[in-house]
Amino acid sequence: MAPRSSARSTRHPLRTTATAAAALGLATALATAVAPAARAAGVVDPAPIGPNQFFTGLVNGTATGAAIQMACFGPVTAGETGHPLAGQTVEVLPSPASGTVDVGYTGSAATGIVANFGPASTTLPVTLGYYAVKVAIPTSLVLPCAGTGTVAFVPEPGSATARSAILTVRYVPQP
Repeated sequence: MAPRSSARSTRHPLRTTATAAAALGLATALATAVAPAARAAGVVDPAPIGPNQFFTGLVNGTATGAAIQMACFGPVTAGETGHPLAGQTVEVLPSPASGTVDVGYTGSAATGIVANFGPASTTLPVTLGYYAVKVAIPTSLVLPCAGTGTVAFVPEPGSATARSAILTVRYVPQP
């Protein structure tokens, strides 16, 4: 019977370490290159809302020309109200201090933003605690079937330095 040979790895320990370091370096370089591109493309990671931050409110992903689809079918009469269709959202994003849309400011105390749809006596607010997190517009809201209105994005709790962002919306009845 032939003696067993003790086979040893022919890999050199420095080559394995060098290969791993090169792979890690490449992964780091790719992540660093992709992150600015994602930010430039408008991708924002969810982040908590806090004091002294500028923000913009969005309805259905837009800050200009926003529309809320209403469950109002057939001919609509002036003053008629209805409910928003399901699947629509509001959200807030961090914003530069100025721009082409109305910019709000959380002020010295806010840790959230409340989206108000029209007069407080007729609708319930939607509370937002994070940037870049879409929150459903409740289908229980009672809103105009047609026309225009506003959604006020109000910092909460309020302070003397807080400023709401106001977004004009169109209410669109279904055909």
